[in-house]
Amino acid sequence: MDMAGQAVIVTGGGSGLGAATAMRLAADGARVAVVDVNREAAAAVANRIGGLALTGDVADEAAMTAALAEARAAHGPLRVLVNCAGVASGRRVVGRDGPMPLAEFERVVRVNLIGTFNMMRLAAAEMGTAEPLADGERGVIVSTASVAAFDGQIGQAAYSASKGGVAALTLPVARELAQHGIRVVTIAPGLFMTPMVAALSDDVKASLAAAIPFPRRLGAAEEYAALVAHIVVNRYLNGEVIRLDAALRMAPK
Repeated sequence: MDMAGQAVIVTGGGSGLGAATAMRLAADGARVAVVDVNREAAAAVANRIGGLALTGDVADEAAMTAALAEARAAHGPLRVLVNCAGVASGRRVVGRDGPMPLAEFERVVRVNLIGTFNMMRLAAAEMGTAEPLADGERGVIVSTASVAAFDGQIGQAAYSASKGGVAALTLPVARELAQHGIRVVTIAPGLFMTPMVAALSDDVKASLAAAIPFPRRLGAAEEYAALVAHIVVNRYLNGEVIRLDAALRMAPK
């Protein structure tokens, strides 16, 4: 799909991978709506790219229905959805204080998996009514899993489960939406220089980078955004989970 003039929504667009993606797609000519739970962060990115800032929880049906309607009124029919909204959790199933609180597991799954599915279904319903483009394409949905979906570490039970669900959604949803001309692709990033990682000490960041085969460094958010941009323009990419990890395979802990 040629991005020029197309309507895009990026969730989690106020920082990290989402912000880099919003900036890249806007630079490619897209009309971008930035969705984030942090109103100020969404507005900062939207103002920088001349886009639209929207606030809300991606797992909230009413809030996201309203957000899509506002984006449609401003930018026209949705063509591309990029799911970057997510939360992390680091807690053992059974720790020194006893079993992991169920509410924490539910929170991670709600945002990362249910939020992704909620946006998928709402976006697909809108994309399916749009006029077809080249090859009959009507839209593209790009979601964000993680290498933790495949080699999660001790303490990542909730996070790995949520991201494994995102990866598992990819093929069945791609198969279902194929009849509507909508492609579905997921990226599974490795260790990236996100705001959460940037806050760590230099020693910790160096230790993380040392585990990466090549290039031996943390990924840049712009590299994730570049892959999103390629997925959008390459119409033969569909139903796939792409690891973007410099050959990283995480150790048990």
